Amino acid sequence: MPFEIVRNDITRMKVDAIVNAANKSLLGGGGVDGAIHTAAGPKLLEACRKLNGCETGEAKITKGYDLPAKYVIHTVGPIWHGGQNGEEELLKACYRNSLELALAHKCESIAFPMISAGAYGYPADQAMSVAVESIRAFLTDHDMAVYLVVFGRQSFRISQKLFRDVQEYIDDVYADAHDRKNLRDYRAAMWREAESEAQAFDEKLMAVPKARRMEMPMPCAVADTAAPKDLDELLKKTDEGFSEALLRLIDEKGMTDIQCYKRANVDRKLFSKIRSNPTYKPSKPTACAFAVALKLSLPETRNLLQKAGFALTHSSKFDIILEYFIQNRNYDVYEINCVLFEYDMPLLGSGIS
Repeated sequence: MPFEIVRNDITRMKVDAIVNAANKSLLGGGGVDGAIHTAAGPKLLEACRKLNGCETGEAKITKGYDLPAKYVIHTVGPIWHGGQNGEEELLKACYRNSLELALAHKCESIAFPMISAGAYGYPADQAMSVAVESIRAFLTDHDMAVYLVVFGRQSFRISQKLFRDVQEYIDDVYADAHDRKNLRDYRAAMWREAESEAQAFDEKLMAVPKARRMEMPMPCAVADTAAPKDLDELLKKTDEGFSEALLRLIDEKGMTDIQCYKRANVDRKLFSKIRSNPTYKPSKPTACAFAVALKLSLPETRNLLQKAGFALTHSSKFDIILEYFIQNRNYDVYEINCVLFEYDMPLLGSGIS
């Protein structure tokens, strides 16, 4: 996939390149840096000695040696000094220079740790925001599978305001659903009471002598003359499928295919499969990703999902989170995925379709 957040050990990522959050000496250290050196073996340290260090924001490359990755890209993140000393620009440079170096070495996939969010003290939510913004900017003009690898909870944080707003929306939806359940239970109880009264009446009626009962006319069956005559006629009434609906919506929105699949965080090869196969059935996260890319309203989203055989319900946090963003007209697939990841939900565009 173009961009995916994963929980994993970065030294086990089977990608073309992994990024090492190194110190200026490039001679190893603690955290991710130490783990990568340990997993890569002593030849990595030998190669790093020849690089003569690295300045903050810059990036240098070595082989991966004993790692599953072909390359290790070493970059030095900024130390947090309150945010007024150019930390954000330096952190953006780490991602940008690492990605450009991977591109120059023809890498098709790369995995990043959360740079500077550990011992260097960069606030995790702000570090996350910079990572996503930098990766998004790169993927606008390039095709590459980019992974943001999160090892522990403490290194990943979304905006507290966003998290609070989403959680309040989820709570409100669940509370509303609970109220509706109470109403359904009340109606069911009233219906049972009515049935009980009807049964009591029937029992009284049966006690009346047969000669005094009024004969009730039997209902007549009405033929459905509008029903299709055969299977061929039924098949002619088949609605458009997901692929056909998606391509129609892309045209109606005045978008290009590239704009659509990039905004959806969907791989070009997957989009080609959808375009060439009128009967293609995507996964739900992929279908939702296209709804977000097309900036569909909630009714439009439900209609598109229905064509893929899915629905939005209030019994799923995934559906409620998606509904929150659509209701607030926030169609940023990267931001939505950050929230979905926080709740351990599938990511938009990231499922196998």
